[in-house]
Amino acid sequence: MTTRDRRGNLVSEVRWTAAGALESAWVRIPDGSWLGIEPRATTGAPWGLSDRLWHWCRGEGEPGADWSGDREPASDRGWPEQDARGAVPVTAFEALDWARIDRIPAAAEPARVPPGGGAAVLNLIAELALRQGARRLAYRSPYPTEALFVILLESFRYEPEPPDPLAAFMAGGLEWVPAPHERVFAADGLCVQLRGRVEKVVFHGAAYYRPDWQGVVRHAPRRVRETREGVVCSLWALGRPLEDHLLLSADGTLLRVLEPGPVACAARPMPPAVAVGVGATVAAGSAPALAPFIRSAAGACALEWGAVARDLVALGPDRIRVSERLRRSLAEALAATPGRGARAAIALAAVAEIAALVGDALRARAQAALAALSPEAQAAALEAISEAGDARSAREIAGAVEALLVELAA
Repeated sequence: MTTRDRRGNLVSEVRWTAAGALESAWVRIPDGSWLGIEPRATTGAPWGLSDRLWHWCRGEGEPGADWSGDREPASDRGWPEQDARGAVPVTAFEALDWARIDRIPAAAEPARVPPGGGAAVLNLIAELALRQGARRLAYRSPYPTEALFVILLESFRYEPEPPDPLAAFMAGGLEWVPAPHERVFAADGLCVQLRGRVEKVVFHGAAYYRPDWQGVVRHAPRRVRETREGVVCSLWALGRPLEDHLLLSADGTLLRVLEPGPVACAARPMPPAVAVGVGATVAAGSAPALAPFIRSAAGACALEWGAVARDLVALGPDRIRVSERLRRSLAEALAATPGRGARAAIALAAVAEIAALVGDALRARAQAALAALSPEAQAAALEAISEAGDARSAREIAGAVEALLVELAA
């Protein structure tokens, strides 16, 4: 069973044994490489029998007769014994009965899945479940993260519709109705997801999203939006577009790559209080045990304004640069707003925006720092969670707001 997009590009290939069990499956991911599903591959995962995910990496050698010249998996493909031909084992996940899908499986190491890979595999599950007549699937594994929740929104719709669907998901209170998207490889380096409208666009590794998914508001600094000219992919912050990158038609056809004018400026440091307040904002929205490590990670980086090519933030090991376009947009909004209270609200929104841009990186660095400790030190860190953290965070965030108001009033 093969699926091709409307331009004729192979998107997925599913092969079945004579007995009706899954033999192999392949899904194409946004960068043009492929993920392969090896069923019943291992029993080493915590839940026992597991399927394994493989990645055929673009540009890392040709897997020989197993692939055609354009890197589509050939029909006589067998599983490689090793990764000598470019195949990389990624992670294991709960084994499914692929002929009768009855749940959404948990993955052992989801962070190892390449960008867009989780959405592609979950979309295949949604497609097969829909064809099989499955009305709802549940996720009952012990890892109901926010990251998984937003990925599921790309290929399913949740039921029921509670006031706080994320909290309901974390508590195991949602079921998922298959609603797969269409994936189109519309041009070199361009992958478009559609489901009645263009919902997501990936262009040379940069992913742009709609901000609204079944009523859930998704933070989308790279945003897909409608204009009179067509569908535009933009950088977005403080409630407005800052830079337009792509113009597409309603069916996902690329009309034009937009080249924003350069921002000529020298990098300038932000006030130290802003970095402290950003770290406090990220810490306040993270696991309490990570809070001191997040603050430490934020303090170890120089936070600055400066030119960033086609993005809002550039992350380095000891430096975080936030786009000058965001600074100028913030300055314009403050200058146009009378009243200190309203201006403080705008500055607070900017602190939250910066925290959202850098939060994943700071949390990853904090997790790495915690994991590097001895078991005894980790246990001590978990026991040392401060009950005064909320008051401290509030003071630090207020300090960041004041520092921005002073800086941009100059």
